[in-house]
Amino acid sequence: MEKIEHSRVTTNGINMHIASIGKGPVLLFLHGFPELWYSWRHQLLSLSSLGYRCIAPDLRGYGDTDAPPSSTSYTVFHIVGDLIGLIDSLGIDRVFLVGHDWGAIIAWRFCLFRPDRVNALVNLSVAFRTWNPNEKSVDQLRSLFGDDFYVCRFQEPGEIEEYFAQADTKEVIRNTFTSFSPYIPRETRDRGLPNVHCLPSWLSEEDINHYATKFNQKGFTGGVNYYRALDLNWELMTPWTGMQIKVPVKFIVGDRDLTYHFPGIKEYIHNGDFKRDVPDLQVVVMEGVGHFINQKKPEEVNAHIHDFIKKF
Repeated sequence: MEKIEHSRVTTNGINMHIASIGKGPVLLFLHGFPELWYSWRHQLLSLSSLGYRCIAPDLRGYGDTDAPPSSTSYTVFHIVGDLIGLIDSLGIDRVFLVGHDWGAIIAWRFCLFRPDRVNALVNLSVAFRTWNPNEKSVDQLRSLFGDDFYVCRFQEPGEIEEYFAQADTKEVIRNTFTSFSPYIPRETRDRGLPNVHCLPSWLSEEDINHYATKFNQKGFTGGVNYYRALDLNWELMTPWTGMQIKVPVKFIVGDRDLTYHFPGIKEYIHNGDFKRDVPDLQVVVMEGVGHFINQKKPEEVNAHIHDFIKKF
């Protein structure tokens, strides 16, 4: 990791921390929740060695990047604005985008808003979905999964932060990486956070310590505010109703990823609707892997990224 350089840029009214390495065409990596630039450590080292300039920011609210207090400052427009300002400040015209989890959501919107700045996109785990005019985002999730679904529980300011504070930050991070969601429903809370002493084979104590140190400094509110801005995003996205993603896309998802098994998602990906919304699309379903595929299967993911972007 010592080869990776760290710096800060001023963009869109905040100071943003970035990790970067290499020279050549630019790959911009966007992380998810509750993660950091560090989630792309394997990709930065591998793809920079193949002749690319790899840049991974701590997104707004995370790590060493500023965290505005209000959830209304975490719309997709704010986050994409941060990223446009970032590449402008570095004198970069166009990038290859790579996103995962919330980073994938941001990457889809980046491509909707500013396709002129994107060569191609590789997105992991979260498929593109068009705007639904009939029901707000959180209401949709509540109707599907109930009030105890983690996104719904994140909505009340301060509540989930208080719950996280009852456990060691390392336990929250461990639980997220082992069970996808850091939130445990009410009826199981008394039994504690499951699997907190177990680590996946792809994650070390050093990795957990890195995440925990940063979240101990910053807290979880910035990351949770992305979820609290979901309904505001729903209101603001109306002008993009029916818009297609017009850049070349490779979408990669694990067959054990819970996002792949959300109601209607698998059918959407495979029945032609995804291709309708993203015409220049390739889909890869990786076997035997869950949500955090860029960390669990880095060599395979790196190969998928490189095989796609080297064509452009």
